[in-house]
Formats: sequence, C-alpha cells, structure tokens
Amino acid sequence: MTLSPAALLSELEPTAARLVERHLGSSKEWFPHELVPWSRGRDFDPERPWQPDDADVGDEPLSDEVRSALFVNLLTEDNLPYYFDDIDRVFGRDSTYGYWTRRWTAEEGRHSVAIRDYLTVSRAIDPWELERARMVQVTGANTPKPTTPQVGFCYLSIQELATRVSHLNTGKLLGDQAGYNVMSRVAFDENLHFMFYRDMVGASLEADPSGTVIALEEVVRLFAMPGLGIPGFDRHAQLIARAGIYDLVSHHDRIVQPLVHNSWKIPELTGLDADAEKARDALLVRVEKLGRMARRLAERRGDKPDGLA
Repeated sequence: MTLSPAALLSELEPTAARLVERHLGSSKEWFPHELVPWSRGRDFDPERPWQPDDADVGDEPLSDEVRSALFVNLLTEDNLPYYFDDIDRVFGRDSTYGYWTRRWTAEEGRHSVAIRDYLTVSRAIDPWELERARMVQVTGANTPKPTTPQVGFCYLSIQELATRVSHLNTGKLLGDQAGYNVMSRVAFDENLHFMFYRDMVGASLEADPSGTVIALEEVVRLFAMPGLGIPGFDRHAQLIARAGIYDLVSHHDRIVQPLVHNSWKIPELTGLDADAEKARDALLVRVEKLGRMARRLAERRGDKPDGLA
C-alpha cells in the first residue's frame, strides 16, 4: 500500500524545508541586466523583416541548430512559470511547498527575462516569430499535469536536469561569450532546481518506495520535453538533436541512466510490493533499451562536438 498524497507530503516536509534552506544558501543573487550586452542593441523597424544575417553573436554565422535551441530554450522558460498551477495543485500552497513553488517560479521567470533580452539585443532570432510563438505556447497551457506528488518529483527531476544540459550545450555552441554567460548562468540555476527535486525523489523512495518506483516508471515511459507546445517543435527538436545539444544520447547518458542507477539506485531497492516490482523491471528494461538506441545513434554519427555535455 502506497502513502496517500497528503501523508507523503506531510512526512517529507522536513526534508523539503532542509532542501529549500540548502537551495537558498547555494543560489547566488544575479541580475539579467548585468549580463546582457546592451551596447549591441538598436531599434527595430517594423517595416523591415528580420534576416538571419542580422545576428550579432560573434565572428561565425549562427547555425540553424543553435538558433532552434535558443528558440526552444527561451519558450520553454517562458512556459515553466505556467507550471505553477500544476505544482501548486499537487504540492499545495502552504508551508514549505508553497514557498518553494513561488521561489522556483520567480527564478524561472528571471531566466526568460535574461535570455530574451540577450536575444533581442543580439538579434539572434526573429523577434516577431518569437513573440508569436510565445503567445501560442503559453496560451496553449501545455504542461505535464502530474497526478501525484511522486510523479511530480520524478518528472521535475528529469525535466530540470534535461533543461540544464540543453542550456549549457547551447551556450557552448553559440560562439559568443556574452551569450555563453547568459546560458551558463541559467544552467547553474537549473542545476540547483534539479538537486532539490532529485533529493525529494530520494526521500520519497525511502518513505514510499513502491509508490515512487511506480511513478518513476510512468514518468520515464511517457517523458516529453516541456517544449512540446511550441510551434514547429518537432522540426526544432530534430535540429537540436542533430547538433548534439539534446538528443537520445544525452537523454540516456546524462539524465535517465545516472538518475535511475546512481542517484536513486533503483536496482538495489528492497521492500517493493508486487506492482512496484513489475514497474521496476519495466523501468530497467526501458533504460537498457534507451542505452542500446543511444549507442547505435552515437556510432552512426560519431562523437558529439567537443565539450558538449
């Protein structure tokens, strides 16, 4: 028998409080306006459409792959504060959980401010297309809608780590120090968010191992990046994967396999009920299958560009 949502959240609240204090102690105050190269900015002419060669991002032309990554990364950050509704509903707005949700939302909103300001002054992507896509993305209310706290903790762990990898790799391929500084600053925050949720999953596995394993299997099986509602997402995702910014290799090698085997040590868990044992078996088979697919992909294309996570 797994714990009810209320019972689980009550039992984990001291852990959540400790992790929030750790987060506040590890996070650093920063200001988007200090990272953005404002001197590059100039007025936009509504009568003159944006052109790719307008980009001011260093000596080399910006590739379609990096431009797609910037587009998706920003729109993902724009939509993450909309997750407030789901997180608030599942975790509750009182006590530690409510404070964390509001703090997380404020930090995610700062990410979109920093990236958008950089993209605006650097003209890296079409600002008209970007704003139209933002309206579609946020209006579409495309969020994961977790059904239990266990599902929420597991999904957000994977999502935050995946976002960190994507932001950092995008910055590395930008060829512009200012752009790299923005993306790496955001990635640092995402790593702190990831650490909070990763350790909440660890605590949940101790309090309710069967319910958490069942939730994790569901999340890994159904996981989709939070950019799904973005116009043209499939095309952008293909370009992003082609550059090695985020692909099946990243998803397995940097996200799923380390979490399942190293962080949460799922194969070593004991005391699971029959349903959780089946879920664990299915999860481990899926991770192994993802690994085989990732290796075949890596062999076909060769190694990723140097320095990518």
